[in-house]
Amino acid sequence: MTTIGTPLAKSATRVLLLGAGELGKEMAIAFQRLGVETVAADRYPNAPAMQVAHRGHVLDMQDGAALRHLIEAERPDFVVPEVEAIDTGTLVALESEGWHVAPTAEAVNVTMNRERIRKLATETLGVRTSPYRFAATEFACHQAVETVGTPCIVKPVMSSSGRGQSVVRDMTEVPVAWATAQAGTRGSADQVIVEGFLDFDYEITLLTVRHRDGTTFCEPIGHRQQDGDYQESWQPHPMPATTLDECQQIAERVTEALGGHGVFGVEFFVAGESVWFNEVSPRPHDTGLVTLISQDLSEFALHVRAILGLPITQVHLLGPSASAVVVARGESANVRFEDLDAALVAPRTDLRLFGKPDVHGERRMGVALAQRESVAAARLAAREVAGQVRVQV
Repeated sequence: MTTIGTPLAKSATRVLLLGAGELGKEMAIAFQRLGVETVAADRYPNAPAMQVAHRGHVLDMQDGAALRHLIEAERPDFVVPEVEAIDTGTLVALESEGWHVAPTAEAVNVTMNRERIRKLATETLGVRTSPYRFAATEFACHQAVETVGTPCIVKPVMSSSGRGQSVVRDMTEVPVAWATAQAGTRGSADQVIVEGFLDFDYEITLLTVRHRDGTTFCEPIGHRQQDGDYQESWQPHPMPATTLDECQQIAERVTEALGGHGVFGVEFFVAGESVWFNEVSPRPHDTGLVTLISQDLSEFALHVRAILGLPITQVHLLGPSASAVVVARGESANVRFEDLDAALVAPRTDLRLFGKPDVHGERRMGVALAQRESVAAARLAAREVAGQVRVQV
């Protein structure tokens, strides 16, 4: 039986979010709706989740000693990672001492590193992926590209949102790809993964919820990326029932191997009826922001329920829906969003502005949401909402 105390009281049920971006903000809201005391940590002040949490902390979460000090000082009932830039070794050690990391410290440790998750998928589980090689030097990267073939993709083994990722079309581009990956890496890992190109028809995110009563799948989410970062997503993505069933079977095997309770964003490439596993995140997925309008329980509500040990009976799709990002470009610590009345005049639309404190170059600052009678109409409506928002830097 789950019992939740009162925030800021001795009985409080306390959650520490490691990462306070837009996903962390929605998690904090979902936890607070169930009366959970939330603490948000990130590397910079005034991060989105800090603006709604009960308390916030600024620290380098890749500093194991600082991370341990924070957890021992806050004494959370649950530690919930939201970003990749975390000293996962410290989380593993803390979990062995009795702290509860959701979904598990080992799940976070494995999925935050592309080498570990690929080896789990291919060597342990026998799951099909794109061809790949790892390289720890520029020379080894040349060899890996020669083995995999061009075109191919070079990525850091630890990164997020497309950082450090580039396409290599011929061998002369390897030095630049190597340097780009080194500049975009997160954590101390200097290794890269070289992935062969797949001629796929589409890619999906399958939100897979491990909870006290088993595993539940949300409807597949299609998405479009640019430079490795998502630009729009939609749900449900149309696909053959047999292909979806194969994706669900693979997702269940992978998440069962990772263990714990929570939402996992499992990514697949699909060509016809052929399926390739790509990656998995042990937390709500950015493409899953569409569930804020598409489902009766968003991916954030599902994550919170699963972590707290609450029942998840069924997830209802409310209708074809889509999301489209709102991006700021330039240099500013005083970003403004104009024409919101025009953006939201259409029915069954919504907007989430994340409240990120600044932009340096290009940054995702919000997401437009729409629900319509078809996926195509929802995508068009979401893009129209995002396009109406004027971002002033």
